[in-house]
Amino acid sequence: MNDKHDEQPICPWCHTEIVWDEEIGPERNCPHCDNELSGYRTLTLGGAEPDDELDDEIEGESDLEDDTWDEDETRDLSDLRPYNRDQLALEETMARILDEQLEAPECPSCREFMLEAGTQIITQEQFKPRTPAALGETIVSTPFQLQLYVCPSCFHTQNRLSVQDQERLVQLLTKAVDLED
Repeated sequence: MNDKHDEQPICPWCHTEIVWDEEIGPERNCPHCDNELSGYRTLTLGGAEPDDELDDEIEGESDLEDDTWDEDETRDLSDLRPYNRDQLALEETMARILDEQLEAPECPSCREFMLEAGTQIITQEQFKPRTPAALGETIVSTPFQLQLYVCPSCFHTQNRLSVQDQERLVQLLTKAVDLED
């Protein structure tokens, strides 16, 4: 007995086996990485038969599988993602910028690497510090610097404490532990 659910699909993004719930049916998104699992992006191992829905798509695309093109035939290529010279130039420029950066955080929204846009210096006039009782002094003291990162795909921005201020914070927290002992 070879049931099509005996062979579990593998997520092409995180390479995790997708286990289907018999009552709910196939997953639309990977429960581990939340990427889409439908259509051409899904990899099913073991030669399982495609779903009925996929059969309809495959039947409708049979003319695209034909290797010969009739001279009078016009193909609709509007579904294909345009990948032109501008896109290649954009990706090349982003790669060069990322190579220059000390850090390249991942965008929390779309998981693309973020580009370092600059440094913001926070002065006493711009910041009202909080002094935790456990520490006895402020976590960061002015002036301090924040690195601004921007995502080139979804334009999400993110701030990160500068490396020098990160080191100062670690020293401060370590000193507080030494004072308790």
